[in-house]
Amino acid sequence: MNEAQAKERIEELTNVSRETIARLETYADLLERWNPKINLVSKTTLKEKWVRHFLDSAQIWPHVPENARILTDIGSGAGFAGLVLAVIAAEKNPALKVQLVESDARKCAFMRNAAREMGISVEIHNARIESVDIPKADVVTARALASLTELLEFTPKILAENGVCLFLKGEAYVRELESARESWDFDAQTYPSASHQLGILAIITGIKHGQ
Repeated sequence: MNEAQAKERIEELTNVSRETIARLETYADLLERWNPKINLVSKTTLKEKWVRHFLDSAQIWPHVPENARILTDIGSGAGFAGLVLAVIAAEKNPALKVQLVESDARKCAFMRNAAREMGISVEIHNARIESVDIPKADVVTARALASLTELLEFTPKILAENGVCLFLKGEAYVRELESARESWDFDAQTYPSASHQLGILAIITGIKHGQ
């Protein structure tokens, strides 16, 4: 898949307008400009940013429940996946409150600048997940952050009762699921990644500590 095809795939998956794609193009331009100074993403993936970052993030959107009121993205980094989801939400569900949690102050500065340039509303919290104080979310998302077991450890603090986790995972996801079940009870659905041949999107519900 090339970059133009990835952009088209985003439109297919999310059914967004040309205005939203234009906002994402503004985001992509800012990423190119800031990356040499801050190293937001690797140089290798920057060349394939629409496939590796934007499409990878946008594929989460169709699985966000329509009645969700708060979405929290943890370990947002340069805004993947949370800032991409906030851009889509600005058109598709303006009532959705999007909270991004990132411990690196420079990356938070980038995300704030990008949100301002795109004209979208998003809450950006420069904090560690363990110490952040924010309302619990109906949806928690994460991309390339930690093992599934570690991610589930955060849920009592940030996930509302009956909430859903949408996690992008790599080729080791089967092993991660097995390991997480040693200490957690949960239901899991997996969908093939739209951007990575060996990756998946994991939908985790019914989360509680194992007996």
